[in-house]
Amino acid sequence: MGDISTTNVVVAPSGNRLYPTDNCKMEFLFGKRKTPEEMLRQNQRALNRAMRDLDRERQRLEQQEKKIIADIKKMAKQGQMDAVKIMAKDLVRTRRYVKKFIMMRANIQAVSLKIQTLKSNNSMAQAMKGVTKAMATMNRQLKLPQIQKIMMEFERQSEIMDMKEEMMNDAIDDAMGDEDDEDESDAIVSQVLDELGLNLSDELSSLPSTGGSLSVASGKKAEPQATLADADADLEERLNNLRRD
Repeated sequence: MGDISTTNVVVAPSGNRLYPTDNCKMEFLFGKRKTPEEMLRQNQRALNRAMRDLDRERQRLEQQEKKIIADIKKMAKQGQMDAVKIMAKDLVRTRRYVKKFIMMRANIQAVSLKIQTLKSNNSMAQAMKGVTKAMATMNRQLKLPQIQKIMMEFERQSEIMDMKEEMMNDAIDDAMGDEDDEDESDAIVSQVLDELGLNLSDELSSLPSTGGSLSVASGKKAEPQATLADADADLEERLNNLRRD
């Protein structure tokens, strides 16, 4: 029994020499196993190469056909009818082979298209396999009871946040004291007016009402604005008298 090649021997991290695995033996004897994708690519290249060879051969026969036709015309002019008949049979065979090459190329093209379709279907299947695996993983992670629990917790935290925000707004309003300042300002104004001996409500009530002074649909004329001007002048005079006192 021959020695085992070191390229097919598995060496442990400790440095001990181990025997080759079954896969290494198979690869050593028959070569590395090809994947389906690699086999499809290899067959596709072989088909393309065969089509190129057929195209070259067809072009060669077409050139030969033109040459035979030219020779037939030349022999016919020289009166060599026996040679013309022989070359005519050769022309028929050449045209028949050209047609066969065209049909063979069409068949190879059909096979190539089938292989391309198979590759596309395989790629789509692999993509769907990956997507399905990802969806299955996500579905296992997204469990319905946990989602319901998360939504309930989210709702509870939202309510807590709203309550805290409302409490903060109330605290800010209390700290700013806008209502107290307004009440205090009104109290100061009332006190000043009381010290001046002027009751603001009485002065305002003494003003004439202008609610019915505008013209209405019955055709009554509006009262002149002189009454309002006189009332303003009277109020201003009374305020001046209070200042002098």
